[in-house]
Amino acid sequence: MTLPAAPRPNPAFTPDLYDRLAQLTLDDKCELLTGKTHWRLYARPQIGLREVVLSDGPTGIRGEEVLADERSVSLPSPTAVAATWDRELARLAGSVHAAEAHRHGTDVILTPVVNLQRTPVAGRHFEYQSEDPLLSGDIACAVIDGIQGEGVGTCVKHFVANDSETLRTEYLARVGERALREVYLAPFERACRDAHAWSVMGSYNRLDDGVESAPAVAHHRLLTETLKDEWGYDGPVVSDWTATKTTVEPAVGGLDLVMPGPAGPWSAGQLKAAVEAGLVSEDHLNDKVLRILLLASRVGALAGYPAPVPARAVADEAALIRLVAARAVVVLANEDDALPVAAPAGVRTIALIGPNAVDTYVQGGGSALVNPQRTYTSAEAFAEAFPGAAIEVVAGTHARVRPLVAQSSRLGNPAGGAGIRVEVLGQDGTQLAETVWEAGDIFARDGLPDGAWTVRLTTDVAVPEPGEHWVGVAAPGAHRVVVAGGLVSESAGQMSPDQVFLRSQHRNVPFYGTTVAGGGTVRVEAEVQAFEGANWGNFVRAVIHHNPPEPGLAEAIAAAAERAKAVDLPVVIVGTNADVESEGWDRPDLELPGAQNELVEAVLAVRPDAVIVVNAGSPVILPWLDRARTVLWTWFPGQEGGRPVADVLVGRTEPSGRLPWTLPASYADVPVPNAVPVGEDLVVDYAEGIDVGYRGWLRLGRVPARPFGFGLGWTTWEYEAAGFCDAGGDDIGVEVTIRNTGGRRGRETVQVFLAVGDDQGDEPVRPVRWLAGFGAAEADPGESAGVRVTVPLRAFQVWDEALATWVVPGGTYRLLIGRDLDDIRCELTQTI
Repeated sequence: MTLPAAPRPNPAFTPDLYDRLAQLTLDDKCELLTGKTHWRLYARPQIGLREVVLSDGPTGIRGEEVLADERSVSLPSPTAVAATWDRELARLAGSVHAAEAHRHGTDVILTPVVNLQRTPVAGRHFEYQSEDPLLSGDIACAVIDGIQGEGVGTCVKHFVANDSETLRTEYLARVGERALREVYLAPFERACRDAHAWSVMGSYNRLDDGVESAPAVAHHRLLTETLKDEWGYDGPVVSDWTATKTTVEPAVGGLDLVMPGPAGPWSAGQLKAAVEAGLVSEDHLNDKVLRILLLASRVGALAGYPAPVPARAVADEAALIRLVAARAVVVLANEDDALPVAAPAGVRTIALIGPNAVDTYVQGGGSALVNPQRTYTSAEAFAEAFPGAAIEVVAGTHARVRPLVAQSSRLGNPAGGAGIRVEVLGQDGTQLAETVWEAGDIFARDGLPDGAWTVRLTTDVAVPEPGEHWVGVAAPGAHRVVVAGGLVSESAGQMSPDQVFLRSQHRNVPFYGTTVAGGGTVRVEAEVQAFEGANWGNFVRAVIHHNPPEPGLAEAIAAAAERAKAVDLPVVIVGTNADVESEGWDRPDLELPGAQNELVEAVLAVRPDAVIVVNAGSPVILPWLDRARTVLWTWFPGQEGGRPVADVLVGRTEPSGRLPWTLPASYADVPVPNAVPVGEDLVVDYAEGIDVGYRGWLRLGRVPARPFGFGLGWTTWEYEAAGFCDAGGDDIGVEVTIRNTGGRRGRETVQVFLAVGDDQGDEPVRPVRWLAGFGAAEADPGESAGVRVTVPLRAFQVWDEALATWVVPGGTYRLLIGRDLDDIRCELTQTI
């Protein structure tokens, strides 16, 4: 095996760091390159290095005990922050994030996520900034600046082309080099070159860029040649959790830190043996350790290198979170200028209708999930905003995808008393332990004995109500489920602990059950797999499920419509929930769960003036959109819950958000409807090339429900003039004069798109239109304001694969200036 060349000298490595490196033994160096725990790195007191603490949390700080009741601020989802199209608000949100990290003792936050929203069904769509690389890069840079400006590190993820969840740890992303450079690498390049991110996370997937095909954590061409050598990135590349499967290839490919620990392919002497065998050079090893020391010096974990003094702390964090969430709200429809509500003091009765009115979904699932310090329900928020109004909350329908957890009061131990009889068995069937668990939602991680192979659960579920009940068990991996004496499901297929967690099957647990008639009790017997893993510990995951008989759906919807008809202000709040949007799985379609569309249609039939609120992080199909007068998209708002919507309705904050992605009218029209790996090699083929998101819609000539960049706000604007101005260097400046023609002070986001002129021909192929810059201004009614937008040189460039460099095709370029992708108000031309 020929070793790659030694790493290039890193100008960020100071003589002091080299002196500390010289004090470390080979054993020291190797140990520093695997985590000590899930969230901590090893210390070396002899060189002044303490433990560095990492934490999940694109929307808060999950902390080290992610399943414990550790509380955090809860920020709006990253897509919501991007929907503000406001770099300064994004920076301030980053400052709040960093302040929370300081409170938790966290040094590095695993954020921002700059993968692109390639397909709207992606499970982590809500965690990504946008479907556009420029908007993603701009917002991510602002967030990084806000966090690192407070002395807390960021870890930009997931490098790269890990844009979907289906088999995310196994698939091979096949991406052409031009698409990779111009689209998928672009936000990472901005984060590393412009914002100087302190760490980068290598992703789970394999990647084929047409030259090298390798796991992303071992891809020499991307990690070493591009990220480190070309971009000059000086921090460590951290593996996604358990993504590293081999010792040598990642070590020479460019990975620097294996997470989590303490077990892994670089621990227990494996990396040391590779160095001693000459398979990994000590130069590579030293480079990795120096990158860890550099990170430690930046976050104040290395003696003599104090962390920067926080300089931009936000005084009222809750108010800032509330403002971001309200400003992120996108107005999809506002007939008759219904926003804000006229004379809110005169509103005496309000009906909050819909499953998300009962339970606002404030954050997505997976590693973005935190335990908020508190959340405001819609009822609380509207009571605060409309203090004189009588408020009622009506579900109308449910939006469940999964069955309910059986109530503890329904569970009876066959041996007597309440609960579930639990028998822990070894592989040979020997009983190792016996106990009783009271709750039906079981995640036992403490006290499970070594050698546990199967856990047998037996309980009698009380079903006294007449009618049809659904009873079952959820469990990952091997299982045998018997309900009322009948075999419901059986599988001998074992899963590894890694598979359980990385596929989020500890949350989205597969369930098996059947319907039974009410009256008496029903015996549930299940044998479920026990798990044992070096980094996960011993655990078992299972849920006893029970759905009682429910009243008729049609009657519930009709009753909700009657309540809407009877009140001054009906507000229907629909959306997704934890069963739908989460890390670990992609959605099967874009439908609102349950009968929510039927509920909206019923309310609109009797109250066409009802305010419709969509509480979702990712696109859903809204078949009634053009029949509703007032429609707000409110994202996952974080801890402030229902307050941002109430603020918009009473006129406290303008909903100035703009869509950072395309809202489809039909799932059949979506250019990339899924990312299901195909073939024996599990290939996800990025066949659309550079035409990601709205670019694909334009290429195919399809019309969405609302275009990229859409958002009405609560006033109207005239674009009076546009011209060029100085932007410095090779960039181009555009200055636009806008005038507020409405009746309220407002904020307008001016978007500049590029398109090639007719003189450029067919090669190289460019998108039909692409975002090149944006800016914003505020103005009072009748007032004019100037907006300056910088169009960077990179917006004109293409990646020339033959020359392996950036070039600007000569010719005429059209600068299309407007409110969104389709609403173009003026145009300039530039010849290069």
